[in-house]
Amino acid sequence: MSDGTGAGSDIGAKELELYFHIPFCVRKCLYCDFLSAPADENTKLNYMKALLAETEGSAFWYGDCKVVSVFIGGGTPSVIPADETGRLLACVKAHYNLAQDAEITIEINPGTVSYEKLSSYGRAGINRLSIGLQSADNKELALLGRIHTWEQFLETYAEAEHAGFDNMNVDIMSGLPGQTLSKYVRTLEKVLSLKPSPKHISAYSLILEEGTPFYESCGEGKLKLPDEETDRRMYQETKRILAREGYHRYEISNYAKAGFECRHNCGYWRRRDYVGFGVGAASKVGNTRFKNGVDLKRYLEKPLGCREEIQRLSRQEQMEEFMFLGLRMTEGVCFREFERLFGCAMEAVYGDVIRKNIRDKLLMELPGGRLALTDLGLDVSNYVMAQFLL
Repeated sequence: MSDGTGAGSDIGAKELELYFHIPFCVRKCLYCDFLSAPADENTKLNYMKALLAETEGSAFWYGDCKVVSVFIGGGTPSVIPADETGRLLACVKAHYNLAQDAEITIEINPGTVSYEKLSSYGRAGINRLSIGLQSADNKELALLGRIHTWEQFLETYAEAEHAGFDNMNVDIMSGLPGQTLSKYVRTLEKVLSLKPSPKHISAYSLILEEGTPFYESCGEGKLKLPDEETDRRMYQETKRILAREGYHRYEISNYAKAGFECRHNCGYWRRRDYVGFGVGAASKVGNTRFKNGVDLKRYLEKPLGCREEIQRLSRQEQMEEFMFLGLRMTEGVCFREFERLFGCAMEAVYGDVIRKNIRDKLLMELPGGRLALTDLGLDVSNYVMAQFLL
């Protein structure tokens, strides 16, 4: 176990994930409802000081845990100077029991990194990049409010490979305004033609989030989205084309080459403990969920005193999370693990729901005593998982 300095043994340590929220971006995308906004350099530096203070000050509580993954997300974390990111990771190494093989990811956007910055990330210990592309069509990128072009993405991707990064994710989106099936397939094919090919692809369908410019434009009839049939065909083509190219679909919207599934996100879906640092960051430790407040000014003044929304999960809520988070993954959930955690059989709690959805061909039993969504079930996953709310 660690003595809190990061120098302890990994033997017997409880596994923990760390998430760092960087709430800054160059410009807010028109579809984005994340906690992020542009800021001046002084605000960014003050934020990083507060983030270091929160990280170091929290080590007392988590020093005996083995940190198996670190994820720096946002916002656009790559707008922060590389030396500040390096200081943050040095703080983690100094005060936490960071596993030697920990997965350390940072989200980056084209137009915010250089070869020098990427090389600095590698020296700091970052070993996985998640690159926000969204589309290979420059008109679509402009419509989304992205700050980069396809050509700038290609430059960033090549620089990342040159800087030594092998484990890279590319984010893409379907269902964009004015997007046709052929345009979306062209984005997929362009991403798959990259050399080397990305190890991971996250393929999301556009969701209109309340409070965003896209949501307002849609309400005013100014946004022409693909019809339901086209959107469904985009979804089906994603599955077909990525499977053809050797990508394993391990979660509803995530595909990976063998062994390159995002370990950090898998931890969320398997209900591993995680601690979030930064404004608005969420955590789950044991069966308690808590969150930092979203007021940036308050966070800068008192980074260790802005926790709110503490929720102690009831046994029923724990069961619900076990089911609807675990079923996001194609490996599904384990009957024996449910019984070990809750002291009763899964069928005793959810028997009627399980039998109904198996009859409807939305759920299936897998070898090894697991329950998972079928291909059809994955298509209507929200409908299926809502049934596990007691």
